[in-house]
Parts: sequence; structure tokens; C-alpha cells
Amino acid sequence: MIVGRVRAGLAGLDGPWPQPHGRAAGGWIGLEIFLVLGLSLGRSAIYSILSIIERSTRGTPLSSQTSTLNASATPDRPWLDLGYQLVAIGFAMVPVLLALYLLNQTNAPAGRLVGLVPPRPRTDLLGGLAIAAAIGIPGLGLYLGARALGLNTQVQASGLGDSWWTIPVLVLSAAQNAALEEVVMVGYLVVRLRQLGWGLPAVVAFSAVVRGSYHLYQGYGGFVGNLIMGVIFVLVFLRWRRVTPLVVAHTLLDVAAFVGYALVAPYVTWL
Repeated sequence: MIVGRVRAGLAGLDGPWPQPHGRAAGGWIGLEIFLVLGLSLGRSAIYSILSIIERSTRGTPLSSQTSTLNASATPDRPWLDLGYQLVAIGFAMVPVLLALYLLNQTNAPAGRLVGLVPPRPRTDLLGGLAIAAAIGIPGLGLYLGARALGLNTQVQASGLGDSWWTIPVLVLSAAQNAALEEVVMVGYLVVRLRQLGWGLPAVVAFSAVVRGSYHLYQGYGGFVGNLIMGVIFVLVFLRWRRVTPLVVAHTLLDVAAFVGYALVAPYVTWL
């Protein structure tokens, strides 16, 4: 009964999906998805699964372990560390460009297909703000609750030193994370899986589970929180057919986490 209701609700979000042109066939698209995910977030998911197995078998409670985001590469040489950070951010954007390029080969223009264009700054900003507000506070509560239950590590959202470039790099990192995850895991993946003939429940579940999986290195709370976020983001994309508000929302959430941690963590003990 529950599955039937879910399918009925998703049916209202379904609409015409453009079929791929040219030489793209079902098997080819499946291989393409495998390669794109294997080069990006699918690979991260596999490493995160191995990471949670390692963390869970250490003999040390998860709540006593630390996961560091935006780690410093050369803390003793800030100028070189800046170079490492910028190069890492740049290379992380390559899968985004690859996904858009591949979509453009079969369904040009790819930007319009996933809702990056035409620009709608007011609508996208307001939509992103609303999504971020709806997810941010419950997400923080889930993180703290998971830590209290021993199901999550302590997430150190910024491992960078106190340099003039720290906050700008954290903002860039937040924007890069948002673009990578939302363009690839939502815009690209939803379009391609629908072109393969997947049903909407399977599309929503697959995207959300992969998103949760590549956050498993943080602990089981990170998995659950991002699984829920993944479901919500795909549903919003299906309703609006625009990935830009999701990029805005994700950027705002990560900026609040990265920059907020860098500014507040030295003065509190509960983060």
C-alpha cells in the first residue's frame, strides 16, 4: 500500500523526458553512467563504504573519531597549501563538465535540459534559500543526535589553517561540492536513468542511496541525513526541472558548515 502511494505521488511529478539522439542506446547510456560515477561520486561511495567498515572495526567508538573536511595539504607552507586547495577544487569540477558534455552529445543544449539555463537568479536564489532553511536546522539536529547515540564521527568541517585565503577557499569548496553533487547526482543521473526506462521510485532511491553512501565516512548519521536530503532534492528537481536552486541550497548549507565551523569551533565544544 505504501509503495502504491509513493508511485501515485511520483506519477504527478512525471512528465515527458527527451529521448537521446544519435548513437546513444540503452547499453551505451548504462556504460556512460557507470563511467561518470566511477570517475566521481560512485568511486567516493565505494571508498566511504570501506571507510565506515574500517572505522566500525577499530575498537574505538565512532563518536570518539574525527572526520576532517577540507584538510590542509601542507600546513607549514600556506602558499603551497593554497595551490593544493585550488587545484583540488578545479579537478573536482571536471566530472561536472564531463556529465554536461555527454548530455549535450545526445540532448543539446544540456544546460537547458537540467535547468541551469536560462538564468533565473531571483527564483533560483529564493528557492535555494527555502530549501536550505528547511534542511539546515533538522540536519544539524540529526548530526548532533547521531553523535550522542555513538553513530557518527565528530565532523571537523574545516582543517585549514588561519590564513587570509581560508574563508574564500571554503566558499569555493562549498560551491564546488554543490555543483558536483547536484549536477551529477540529480540533473545528469535523473535524466539518464529516465532515458534508460527506470521508474521514478527507482531513480529517487538510487540517487539518494548513492548520495548517502559517499557520506558514510562521517558515520551512519551522515548516511541517513544525506539519504533524506537526496530524496528531497530529486523530488524538487522533478517538480521544478531546474538543478540551479539545488546548487544554491547546497552551497549555502556547505558555506554555513565550513565557514561557520572555522569561525565558531574554537569557542564551543559541542560541534
